[in-house]
Amino acid sequence: MNAGVLKVGIASQEVIKARTLAIASGRYRPGPDDPKVWFTSMESLAQVLSTKNKMLLELIAKVQPASLAELAEVSGRNRSNLSRTLRTMRRYRLVEMEKGQGRRLIPRVRYNSIAFDMSLAGAMATGW
Repeated sequence: MNAGVLKVGIASQEVIKARTLAIASGRYRPGPDDPKVWFTSMESLAQVLSTKNKMLLELIAKVQPASLAELAEVSGRNRSNLSRTLRTMRRYRLVEMEKGQGRRLIPRVRYNSIAFDMSLAGAMATGW
């Protein structure tokens, strides 16, 4: 089931750490429009959302496969590589894996779209 927009932030490891510590200490409370997922660079974002992976997300949303085996078949991708890619995408909240019958896992796209937020000023501008 698709649920709106996933907001992705891009910031240095230091900024992400400062933000996390500020949240943990109660000095900062994330707002509803704050990014839910963080990448440390445009390069790391580009690896996860490569053209091939973007097409995979679109395929999952369109076909709604009943299993990883079906997704491997319709995508033409090797099942073990597909599983590894989906694990990474799951870590970044791009997909979820529903439990099906037996040990079957059903891949689902969680969001309709992805929005990016990248501060050019770093943590100082945010007050963390």
